[in-house]
Amino acid sequence: MRAPESLSLSLVTDREMRKLNQLWRGLDQPTDVLSFPLLEPGALGDVVISLPTARRQARAGGWPLRTELRRLLAHGIAHCRGHDHGSRRQALRMAAAEEAMLGKGGMVGDSLSK
Repeated sequence: MRAPESLSLSLVTDREMRKLNQLWRGLDQPTDVLSFPLLEPGALGDVVISLPTARRQARAGGWPLRTELRRLLAHGIAHCRGHDHGSRRQALRMAAAEEAMLGKGGMVGDSLSK
């Protein structure tokens, strides 16, 4: 069992997310979720979710907003725990981590099945 970890969660607008994405990733566009892992003991990191984007994605997916927020949070936590999806091998590991948190497939698993 893992030791307790703290996590900061922020819900922001697309405009705020665009600024963060530009600052930290050099991409001048909004995104759905950003993660900032922390290296301090007991601190998992910070997860930032764009609420308007989450709403749009929930509508497009045909599920409730709370389901989309859970998916985005699991995705952000997986990134904070060191997972990535840059290669197929990494994506398979990250998909398994998301599935372990959600009890079903997450964002990365969905993208692998396309």
